[in-house]
Amino acid sequence: MDSISIIGAGIGGLTLGNILKQHNLDFTVYESAPEIKPVGAGIMMAINAMQIFDRLGLKEKIENVGNKVHGISITDEKLKPISKTNALELEKKYNSCNVTIHRAELQKTLAENISFENIKLNHSLSKIHKKENYILNFENGDEIESKIVFGADGIKSKVRDQIIEAGKIRNAQQMCWRGLVEFDLPEEFHREAFEAWGKAKRFGFVKISDKKVYWYALINEGKYKRYPTLAENFQGFHPLIIKILEATPNENIILNDITDLSPIPKWYAENLCLIGDSAHATTPNMGQGACQAIEDAYIIGKLLESNKDFNSVFEKFQNIRRKKVDYIVSTSWKIGQVSQWEKGNSLRNFSLRLIPKSANQKLVEKIIQLEM
Repeated sequence: MDSISIIGAGIGGLTLGNILKQHNLDFTVYESAPEIKPVGAGIMMAINAMQIFDRLGLKEKIENVGNKVHGISITDEKLKPISKTNALELEKKYNSCNVTIHRAELQKTLAENISFENIKLNHSLSKIHKKENYILNFENGDEIESKIVFGADGIKSKVRDQIIEAGKIRNAQQMCWRGLVEFDLPEEFHREAFEAWGKAKRFGFVKISDKKVYWYALINEGKYKRYPTLAENFQGFHPLIIKILEATPNENIILNDITDLSPIPKWYAENLCLIGDSAHATTPNMGQGACQAIEDAYIIGKLLESNKDFNSVFEKFQNIRRKKVDYIVSTSWKIGQVSQWEKGNSLRNFSLRLIPKSANQKLVEKIIQLEM
């Protein structure tokens, strides 16, 4: 029997494993994939996440395999600035900076730190039900009994669907391509993340290592045209954006829908708790999906310092986290709608340029402050 089972070896589940290891608790992480390998795309670990990795002793390792980013710029399609957030002051205040990194490199770093012997791959959960303890049935035929269960299995969480029985996935009606490419970005683009807003479409890019660039492209579903190449949908954007798209091999491009989870009333049941996307999946417009899963794990760890009653911890955890994640889910959804306007873009850009830099900085600091 497991004392603690974590379902899902994504960034949230692996961070939780690192937290539980700090508390000398026995746990097993179950992951559906047959191996943790370099698939997927890039990700930004914002200052809030990096503060937590610092406390886990992982900050330097993550910085060394990623790229430090000191600012985030929203531009028009010609890369003319609309708004900019400079993180240098916040970096000094919190002794951490934003780091862009390949998602698989981050997972590998987190997995190595908790030891692969605590991770069981090729374990896709098919059924979970409660008897005296939880019974976990996996598609490979294994059956495990577990006293405490954490659902870290994403927006389509089987733990949530079968135990909490709540949650509606919302679709933003935006197609999203994500890509990785070996590309020599001009030096002026090395230490910032950029997102260019056009008409019913946008394009973001950032350097994640010496030679690799991570990018994403979004188009409203009704506005996507089936040209021979994706780059042709971005005619009129800055030539650098076209070059990045044209340089990316098709096998390095992933297509996803943009979705989130409408707020659910309760994230926990007896001896069971959801974290990350399982509890509060958000659209990616604030770069906070994985960062909020990391914060979830951190808060659970802080509560365990003074209280080993998991059910009491789960209740306090939701009370602490609820307001912030609801704000991020709601705000991210609104940003996604505004950034994909199909008309009135000039007015939108003009209005956003009038917002004082101090207001942007205040919003960022609200997000990166840890709650405990």
